[in-house]
Amino acid sequence: MRLTAIPRGISRIARVRERQTINVCFVIDGLTRAGTETQLLALIRHLDRQKVRPSLCVLRGNGSSNDLYPDDCPVAELGLAKLLRPSALAAATRLASFWRKLRTDVVVTYLLDSTYFATPLARLCGIRHVVRVRNNVGYWLTPLHSRLGRIVGKICTVTVTNSEVGRKALAANEGLPADGIRVIENGVDVERFPPTAPPNTGRSVARIGAVANLRGVKNIDGLVRAAAIIRRADPRVRFDVAGEGDERPILEDQIRVAGLADCFVLTGAVRDVPGFLAGLDVAVLCSHSESMSNALLEYMAAGRAIVATDVGSNSRLVRHEREGLIVPPGNDEALAKAIARLLGDATLARRLGTAARERAASEFSRGAMVRRFEEFFSSLVKK
Repeated sequence: MRLTAIPRGISRIARVRERQTINVCFVIDGLTRAGTETQLLALIRHLDRQKVRPSLCVLRGNGSSNDLYPDDCPVAELGLAKLLRPSALAAATRLASFWRKLRTDVVVTYLLDSTYFATPLARLCGIRHVVRVRNNVGYWLTPLHSRLGRIVGKICTVTVTNSEVGRKALAANEGLPADGIRVIENGVDVERFPPTAPPNTGRSVARIGAVANLRGVKNIDGLVRAAAIIRRADPRVRFDVAGEGDERPILEDQIRVAGLADCFVLTGAVRDVPGFLAGLDVAVLCSHSESMSNALLEYMAAGRAIVATDVGSNSRLVRHEREGLIVPPGNDEALAKAIARLLGDATLARRLGTAARERAASEFSRGAMVRRFEEFFSSLVKK
């Protein structure tokens, strides 16, 4: 743990400021470069320390994620691989001590194990405000997780989600009252995505790509089927998917059987997402389910021509024919037709990409998201 001590000679004005600062501890299962974790780390890094002083607890942390830890943020690593182990009691004791030393006002939990572990513990420790973040619509929930979700939903002060679709799912699945759910939309760091030349659909190779985990809900198998349709009419196309996941072997077989091995590449995890997107003519999000997609926000910030399925907040972020093209989920023919349309109309692709970047900068910036969270924490502690 890294703790920042308060000097004894602190001035009266600084003490007043100290009392006005809200101490918030964010608790998460582990840290990777996935969407939820990326959004959390960006939030921590950009919070105004005079308003909100963040700390971080990594449930499974054991030192391997140090390069991801934000500066100026105390960190507790519990090394707890599974909840139902004797070591959980010692981990709870360490976390309670961590909160006490930092005078924690608010605990915010992300992902399942952290929510199950930290929510009741925070209540036992007398922490008044416990916030659960759930930025999905619960398509994967088992009956057990649904029951546990209803329990922790009642223990929490409020549940935060990133979309109206997520709010409706929580209300329907867990029966939470309207004042028990707060929507705080994601943001994207537009400055990470410098303006690049517009897509050149007249070049010898046209690149279509996606940033997605290789899981069933992301429907990369549907993109493979759409690629086969497009390839029959346009042999210059190439498809790249940045991401990893359990379905890689299945998708590799599908690509081989479809005769696309020479033009459809599963690139794996990509650190330089802006660089990856800069090389695309068309960016695709073909998921069966989303709440508010971080990948879609990145496509917008990169100014790419976009095709997205009509799920979650996609059609709020990318309005059809204004910032991109929206197609029905699970419709391979419609997906292929929309991609082909953008490849064949450079003027349309350029117009949509420019409009998408402008919308990301004006309405969904990282700064706007951070301000929304700061205002949320301020309103929470005043109750």
